[in-house]
Amino acid sequence: MSCPASFVRTLPPLAAAALAGLLLSAPPAAAAGIGPGCGVETPCAIEGGEYRIRLPQGRAPKGAIIFLHGWRGSAEAEMRNAAWARLSERLGVAFIAPQGEGGTWSYPGAPRQMRDEFAFFRTLAADLKNRFGISGEKTVLTGFSMGGSMTWNIACREGELFAGYVAVAGAFWDPVPEACPSPVPMLVHVHGTADKTVPLEGRAIGEHWRQSDVAKSLALWQRKAGVAPDFPKDAPAQGLACQMQEAGNGRGLLEMCLHSGGHSIRAEWVEEGWQLIAQRRGWAG
Repeated sequence: MSCPASFVRTLPPLAAAALAGLLLSAPPAAAAGIGPGCGVETPCAIEGGEYRIRLPQGRAPKGAIIFLHGWRGSAEAEMRNAAWARLSERLGVAFIAPQGEGGTWSYPGAPRQMRDEFAFFRTLAADLKNRFGISGEKTVLTGFSMGGSMTWNIACREGELFAGYVAVAGAFWDPVPEACPSPVPMLVHVHGTADKTVPLEGRAIGEHWRQSDVAKSLALWQRKAGVAPDFPKDAPAQGLACQMQEAGNGRGLLEMCLHSGGHSIRAEWVEEGWQLIAQRRGWAG
């Protein structure tokens, strides 16, 4: 059954068991997927940088989630996070954490330009396929804060590298691109209405840089998809309220989800995005 081009869905508040997936908990000692020559403890070196990977235990991964850390974050820290380990096991997917050069990401408009990120992510996608047999066709790229902004930029410039994108609390920085060469992606964005670090309306960073208004970032894709420039108005007291729009070709999807909190991320938001993209791509379950 086809869905209308635009509708709003409200997700229920998280159950107590789901709250165990918050990102502040300590990792279980048994979680340690190891790949050929590299894995959780040892970085996988590639041209331009490195990444770490956790494989689901005792089985081949049925897909992958690539997570991009926020400013001053690290792949090592993400691998110590129990929420990501549980998510990898629950979904049966590889969890991959690339390392941002200098603890940051060098997308257009960002304060630091330390490497060609688009070349780095092309190399990453190729290495995952060659070293681990992980295809971009069943890989979702996600990120938080500046990692979320990097996710938007990869979707824009190299969108066909991965099956879909889940960005949390980070979109384009000014100037918003006039157009994106990639097709309309499967893109899920989650943002808090009380976020002061990356406000929905954007903010200046020093004298020379500015985080974009998230609605303006979304409008770029809405124009390309040929859908109305809608943006969700309210967030529930608990849980997420999501607005979904679909591109006419059936392969693009834009979902904007709001919560009433601040600058934060939960593993279950990434899982929700993964499940939606997997369902639409036809490889859920």
